[in-house]
Amino acid sequence: MSAQKPVAQLLRTRSGSVEQMSAARGTGQSQSIATVERALDVLLLIGHSAQPDHGVTEIAGELGLSKAAVHRILTSLRSRGLITLDENTRRYSLGAAALGLGRAYLERQDIRTIAAPELAWLSRESQETATLSIRAGDTRSYIDQVVPEQEIKMEVTLGDRYPLHAGSSSKAFLAFLSEEEIDSYCQRNSLPVFTEQTITDPRRLRDDLASARERGYTSSLGERQASAASVAAPVLNDAGRPVAVVSVCGPLERFKPKAARCAELLLQATARLSERMGHSVRL
Repeated sequence: MSAQKPVAQLLRTRSGSVEQMSAARGTGQSQSIATVERALDVLLLIGHSAQPDHGVTEIAGELGLSKAAVHRILTSLRSRGLITLDENTRRYSLGAAALGLGRAYLERQDIRTIAAPELAWLSRESQETATLSIRAGDTRSYIDQVVPEQEIKMEVTLGDRYPLHAGSSSKAFLAFLSEEEIDSYCQRNSLPVFTEQTITDPRRLRDDLASARERGYTSSLGERQASAASVAAPVLNDAGRPVAVVSVCGPLERFKPKAARCAELLLQATARLSERMGHSVRL
C-alpha cells in the first residue's frame, strides 16, 4: 500500500498539471479570439465609415478600446497591407490588401444566382413578372425571370438583345451611365420606333433619363410592347455602375394602378442586391 502512495500522488499531480495546462490553453485561445475580433472590428469600422480616414483616438472612442490596444491592432493590420497610414496626418485608411479582398469577392459573385431569391420575392409580392437583365455594349438581354401564378401574365424571351432607349429595363442601364456615355449612345444609334410611346428624340430621352436618376428607377407604359408596362432599377457595383437591371412588368391595364407599389418593392430588392455587389450610399 505504501509503495502505491507515491504513484497515486504522482497521478494526482500530473492530473492537476494537465488541468492547469488545459485551462491555460483555453485562456490563451480566448485571448487570441478576442484579439482577432477586435482587429476585425477596427477593420470593419474603417471600411464601413463614410469618412476616408480615422485617427487612433476616434477608433478607440468608437469601439470602447484603449488607444494602446488600437495602436497595436493598427500596426498589425498595417504590416499586412490591410491598413495604410498617412505619415503627415497620422490617420489611417484602408490599404491595398483590403481593397484586393473586396475585388476578389466581387469577381466571384454570380449576379444570376444572387438575384434569384430577390426575383422570387418581387414576383410574389407584386404578383407580376420579375426579370433580370445584363448589358452587352449598346444592347441588353434578359437572363432570368420569375413568373407569377396569374392566368394572364407576361413572359419575356431570355437571350434576345434589345437597344437601350426603349423600355424600362433598357433605360435603367442608360440612365445610370455618365452623360458622356449617354450622348455617345445617342450619336451612335438611330433610336428606332417600337410603338407609339417609344421615345426617339434624344432631348426627350435625356430628360426622361434625368428624371429616372432622381427617383432611382425607370418606367415604361407601352414603349417597347404596346400592351406591356414595367418599372426597372439598376444593380450598382462599388463604383456606382450598373452591372444588371431588375424589372417588374405586367399587362398594361393591370399594372398601371399598382406601378408605384411595384417601384417601392423594386427599390428595396435592388438596394439589397447593390449592397451585395459592393455599392454603398455615401451621405
